[in-house]
Amino acid sequence: MTIHRILDDKVRLYRRAEGGSWHCSTFIDGREYRKTTKRKDLAAAKEFAVAWYKAICDGLGVKHRVGKSFAETARVFEQEYETINQGRRSGKSIRGHKDRLRLHLVPYFGGMPVEEITAGTVQDYRADRLSEPGHDGNGDDGKDIGGEAKPWRPARSTIHNEIVTLRMVLKAAQRYGWIETIPDLSDPYQAKTKTEPRPWFTPEEFAALCEATGRNAARPKNRRYKWHAEQLHDFVLFMAHTGLRPDEANMLVYRDVEIVDDDDNGARILEIAVRGRRGVDYCRSMPGAVSAFERMRVRNRPKPGDRLFPTEYKKMFNRILTENNLKFDRNGKARTAYSLRHSYICIRLLEGADIYQVAKNCRTSVETIETHYVVHLADMMNVREGTRQRQEQDEAEARPEA
Repeated sequence: MTIHRILDDKVRLYRRAEGGSWHCSTFIDGREYRKTTKRKDLAAAKEFAVAWYKAICDGLGVKHRVGKSFAETARVFEQEYETINQGRRSGKSIRGHKDRLRLHLVPYFGGMPVEEITAGTVQDYRADRLSEPGHDGNGDDGKDIGGEAKPWRPARSTIHNEIVTLRMVLKAAQRYGWIETIPDLSDPYQAKTKTEPRPWFTPEEFAALCEATGRNAARPKNRRYKWHAEQLHDFVLFMAHTGLRPDEANMLVYRDVEIVDDDDNGARILEIAVRGRRGVDYCRSMPGAVSAFERMRVRNRPKPGDRLFPTEYKKMFNRILTENNLKFDRNGKARTAYSLRHSYICIRLLEGADIYQVAKNCRTSVETIETHYVVHLADMMNVREGTRQRQEQDEAEARPEA
């Protein structure tokens, strides 16, 4: 007989045969209670057993609370998460979890024992968040000019991030033995999302962007920002020829980058030690990144430990995109600095690069590239391949016969 004990050994889960339904039992005031959960899945059986035990205690007037409240668990999680992840996660990520707990999760779940948080209570939370009148975080009180309530609701991605934080708190509770299992936190009504092309710059659009940032570097609107304009121009070239993520680029220091000769064609490229959440990996750039890196070395006269990009250029970058009608792609999706990475991947694929090498150099999976890039580039790749074949055929017909 297989036996599992939960709620500090107050409830036993057992089954008589492998693959059969789980049963639960408990002793309260010297009396034994038993019930079948009618469930073969252990996690579902545990959730049933917890609710069953509490219903019995409520009926008998017995205090049944054990373990920690959600608010107590959240405080433990915040402390250990911030301490352990100093230098490993960005301050923005740590603040995000704290803000979600402070603003939404603790006010809703705070006094609830963590073992009472089930898939049902989490779904109630989703419904409550989607039904509450809200504001957009910019001082808006939720009313339009005429005083009518606006139909603003938190984005589903916002609620998804809150559930991620909730899951991390429950994982902390599980590590400390305050709960046995983590309930199913998935959205039962979530439809399969359609994969859409990630916003990128076509070769023609990228050329227009480089021309615009080059003009801005040569003649900035304010001479005080000339250094920033020159850095932005080299940032665009560097990112689009390396495929780095913006957060990876922000962590780069000059000693992480070395100019080497490419073994395949002898061209000068950059070999970059990329520091990410999984340690150090290496990236080999396209030749176009070398000139940008050399200009930054001359301009900044850096020490080996100085960062390549010590400041952000978000406002200037967005202004240039807007002024040159490049802010949105053909699907209406806004372009950001991340779009430079997407452009690197897409342009490399259009050039016929091996998908495995692209994935390895970008520290991602072949599956991700096939899902988010290749599928949406298929028509363009087919057109280019057909054009190439026609050109080869025309050249062959134009050659004089031997």
